[in-house]
Amino acid sequence: MGKLLKAKQIYLSVCAFIGWFSVISQFYLNIVNSTIPVAEITIRFFSYFTILTNILVALSFTIILLRPKSRLGEFFSQPRVSTAVTAYITFVWIAYNILLRHLWNPMGLQLIVDELLHSFIPILTILYWLIFVPKSELQWKSILPWMIYPLIYLLYVLTRGALSGFYPYPFIDVNDLGYSKVFLNDAGLIIAFLLLSLLFVAIGKLMRKAFR
Repeated sequence: MGKLLKAKQIYLSVCAFIGWFSVISQFYLNIVNSTIPVAEITIRFFSYFTILTNILVALSFTIILLRPKSRLGEFFSQPRVSTAVTAYITFVWIAYNILLRHLWNPMGLQLIVDELLHSFIPILTILYWLIFVPKSELQWKSILPWMIYPLIYLLYVLTRGALSGFYPYPFIDVNDLGYSKVFLNDAGLIIAFLLLSLLFVAIGKLMRKAFR
């Protein structure tokens, strides 16, 4: 048991470091590669689901590592919360590689950071979930609260987009697609995330049965 705990701490340390390095590096790249004001860069930076979710992952790993007995530590350590975070970052991985990867060709540091945020960190998070997160508490009803975060995110970006004209992703760009198409895309994304969440719970239940 002691060896497993030590391995978990080492794994959390690596994941937290990579997570914060990736997010901070992306913010730096946004600043040096843009001519718009820093305040607007910052607002746009925090308008990306990728960035917000990677921050959530890095924050959860950091708190579980450094403050496991705190209120937040106990919150993020709950299997249903860890599974939700894993589902969010997995959705980032899948959505980026299906919908966005072909739209640009990053180079140098941007390429490294891009792969870390969209592929490497999701894979690390999935492995953490598979190895270290107990599956006994996962229930189908756990999924409904998981929908709150993506729904609030969509509400935020659509509201701010209506006020500023900036939409972080082309498939929710009302300027180009119009509201009817964007709402249809949003519905598709929500259904896709719901199916992904169901898959995680199903895998958890299968693993629980397999290791009884």
